[in-house]
Amino acid sequence: MRRILPVLVLGFLLSVPGGCARTTGETEVGVRTVKIGLFAPKGVENRVYAPGSTYIFLPFVNDWHTFDTKLQNLEMTIHSSRGDRKSRDDLLFKTIDGNDIGLDVIIAYRIDPSQAPYILQYVAKDNRTLREKVVRTVARSKPRDIFGELKTEEFYVADTREAKAQAAKEVLQEILGTMGIVVERVFTKDYRFNPEYQKAIEDKKVADQRVEKNRSAQHAATEEYKRKLEDAKGEVNKMVASVDGEFRMAQIEVDAYFERQSLLAKAIRAEGIAEAAGIREMNKALLGTGGEALVKLRIAEALQDKKIVLLPVSEGGMNLKTLDMNRLIETLGIRSLAAPAEKP
Repeated sequence: MRRILPVLVLGFLLSVPGGCARTTGETEVGVRTVKIGLFAPKGVENRVYAPGSTYIFLPFVNDWHTFDTKLQNLEMTIHSSRGDRKSRDDLLFKTIDGNDIGLDVIIAYRIDPSQAPYILQYVAKDNRTLREKVVRTVARSKPRDIFGELKTEEFYVADTREAKAQAAKEVLQEILGTMGIVVERVFTKDYRFNPEYQKAIEDKKVADQRVEKNRSAQHAATEEYKRKLEDAKGEVNKMVASVDGEFRMAQIEVDAYFERQSLLAKAIRAEGIAEAAGIREMNKALLGTGGEALVKLRIAEALQDKKIVLLPVSEGGMNLKTLDMNRLIETLGIRSLAAPAEKP
C-alpha cells in the first residue's frame, strides 16, 4: 500500500481538469498562493518562480499568478489608431502662462522580478490591473503637474521638454518604485495648442524668422561695410605711407642740398675773405715805395711784344715832347733786370 498510494495520488492529480502543472513564459515570473496550509504557511509565498519553467502544485489548495517582466510602453496619445485607448488619450493641461495644451506621452516601465510576490499581495493581481489601475493613474497625474510648469514658448525647445521628461521620470520612479515597478523612461512626442492660439504662435514664429532673417541680413551688411571700411583704411594708410615716404625722401634731399649749399657758401665766403685780404695787402703794398715800380712793371709787361704807334697831339698838332722816351726805356730796363736769367 505504501508503494501504491503515491501512484494513486499522482494519477488523481493528473486526472483533475486543468491538471496541477504550472508554467512561466520566457519573460514571466510566477508567484504561488497557498490557499490551504497543509504543507506550507497560508498566503502568498515569498518566492519568485523563474521564467521558462514548469512547476507541479496540488490543485485546489494552491493558486498561481504570473507577471510579465519585459519592458512595457504605456502610450497616451490623441490618435485613436494607436496607444492604450481607442479614443483621445493625450494629457490635457494648462501651461504656467494659462494656455491649453495637449501632450502625447509614453511611459516605459517594467516589473522588478524580485518584487512580484509583493505586487501580488499588495498592488495588483496581474499585469493588466497593474497597468490600468496603478501605472496609468499615476502617469496621468504627476506629469501634468511637471509639464505644466513650462511656459508656452518653452514647449518649442527640445532640451527644455527633455529636462521636464527626466524630472517626470524621477517623480514616477519615486512613487511607483515602492510598488515594485521600475520606470525606465518618459518620452514626449507631439504637442498641440488651441487652434486659434496655435495659429497665432505659428504666425509669430514666421514673423520671428523674418526678423531673424532681416537681422542676419543687417549683420551681414554691417560686416560687409566694416570689411570695405577696413579695405579703405588700408588703401588710405598705404597712400599716407607712400606720401610720407616721398616727403621724407624729398626732405632728406632738401636737407642734403641745403647742407651742400651751406658748405659751398662757407667756402665762397672764406675764399672771398681771403681774396679781399689779399687785395688789401696788395693795396697796402701799392701804397708803399715799391708800388709805383710794380705798376710800371705791370704796364711794361702789358706792352711787351706790342707795336705801339704814338701820335701825341697837343696845341693843335703833333707834339712829340709829351712822351718821355728816356723814362720809358728806363722802365723797360728795370723789367729786363727783374726777369729771371735763362739757363745756358
